[in-house]
Amino acid sequence: MASKPTVVLVHGFWGGAAHWGKAILELKDRGYTSLRAVENPLTSLAEDAERTRKMVKQVDGPVLLVGHSYGGAVITEAGDLPNVTGLVYIAAFAPDAGESPGGISQELPPAAVENIVPDSDGYLWIKQDKFRESFGQDLSADEALVMAVTQKAPLASTFGDEVTDPAWRKKPVWYQVSTNDRMIHPDNERRMARRMSPRKIVELDASHASLASQPKAVADLIDEAANST
Repeated sequence: MASKPTVVLVHGFWGGAAHWGKAILELKDRGYTSLRAVENPLTSLAEDAERTRKMVKQVDGPVLLVGHSYGGAVITEAGDLPNVTGLVYIAAFAPDAGESPGGISQELPPAAVENIVPDSDGYLWIKQDKFRESFGQDLSADEALVMAVTQKAPLASTFGDEVTDPAWRKKPVWYQVSTNDRMIHPDNERRMARRMSPRKIVELDASHASLASQPKAVADLIDEAANST
């Protein structure tokens, strides 16, 4: 029986690698012994993609890249490495060449767009008192509070960074849509998913934080992708 690939998890805006905590435990229980979670600076798509590439290159063997939210743009930009066997998008941006997360969001604004505010240093934050209803309305109040207080703000300019050569045009793809997403419009997720001709699209009755609110279902899709590549 073939060994499982290394799963490299890539977080999005307003969070870090720890957002994958529940999914990591689900995957561990399914026999995944090689798991990595990138901690990206969220300072530019180029810098985040390079950080992700460096982690992938450290792996001796096949890698399944999984991106949540803006992490989808990162795996789109960084995923064309020889040992990457597939891409899994979890309520994520999947830009084409010349597209940016910000441009995609402007076409079909998400419900919580008004709850994102800039600071004086050029970073964007979700208002703490609006975090749960915006990012993870299906999380417990305590879990959402911890995420709100520890949120990792991106540089606003990162929203406008464009993908150059999308890896999804060359690699097998799986996509999870969150039907109650308030950070990326669900119809934007569906549109991005369909145009990639993925092996599978899964729709979950979930918030943007599906990786934390429905880790079993998210791990199911990752597991299916890993077993198919």
